[in-house]
Order: sequence, then structure tokens, then C-alpha cells
Amino acid sequence: MTKILFVCHGNICRSPMAAYVMKDLVEKAGLQDEFVIDSAATSREELGNPVYPPAKRKLAEHGISCEGHAARQMQSSDYEQYDLLIGMDRANIRNMQRICKGDSEEKMHLLMDYTEYPGREVADPWYTRDFEATWRDIEDGCGGLFKKISMDRR
Repeated sequence: MTKILFVCHGNICRSPMAAYVMKDLVEKAGLQDEFVIDSAATSREELGNPVYPPAKRKLAEHGISCEGHAARQMQSSDYEQYDLLIGMDRANIRNMQRICKGDSEEKMHLLMDYTEYPGREVADPWYTRDFEATWRDIEDGCGGLFKKISMDRR
């Protein structure tokens, strides 16, 4: 069982988009029983809120539903529960490390580390308003992450 937690600032744009994209990849591969995938925020600003409407529309354009999502804040216990904690930008990683009191098992990574652009950040569309660019990065990052996990499982 591979357990992945995607994390961003508010858990209404990037991290839920990544979680639903990854769930879609896993389901299409028939591996949904072998993964636990969720998302969380580093802040408390959007707790309980659904996916932000433009992000929801972008997912829907690609046939992906995000119904039932409610933003939640990452907890220190998530570190033990998940195998990978995937942040969207370096501020997320710093806040994840603060919440979890470090990263002794090196479980925390940027999503773009699984692409040809390691170290790059997924821009926050809340500020950029460019949900298409965010979609492309998330699709690329999740595809790379899924490929790496698949190769590691062989």
C-alpha cells in the first residue's frame, strides 16, 4: 500500500487538484486498492471549504470530479500515516517540516521533483489566476510520481 499526502497552503487549489489527478491515474491503472491518496493545507484559512471553483472547473474539463472535498489542515500525525508528503512549493515544505518537527525519514518532496524540472514550484493559481499552467504542472508531476512509484514497485 502506497500512501501519499499532497500539501499546499489552503487545500482548495493545488493539493486537491494533485490528489484527484493522482487518484485518476491510479484508477485508470486499476490500482486503486493499492493506494491511499489525500490532500491537506499548511494553513487554517480555508478549513472545511470545497475545491476553489476555477480549480474544480479545470478538473471537470478533464473528466475528474472533486465532489465531497473539504479542506483540512495537515497534522503532525500525517507524517507517520503517509509514505510521501508532496508539497507544491518551498514554503509548503518549510511549513510541513514545522508541523511535523522535521523530515527525518525524507518523506517530503516537491511535486515537480518527479519531472524534468526538479526544484521548480507549482505556482499558486489563487494568485496567478493561471489554472491552465497549474494543471499542466500537476499533470506532469503526478505522471512522473506515478511512473517512479510503479518502477520502484517492480
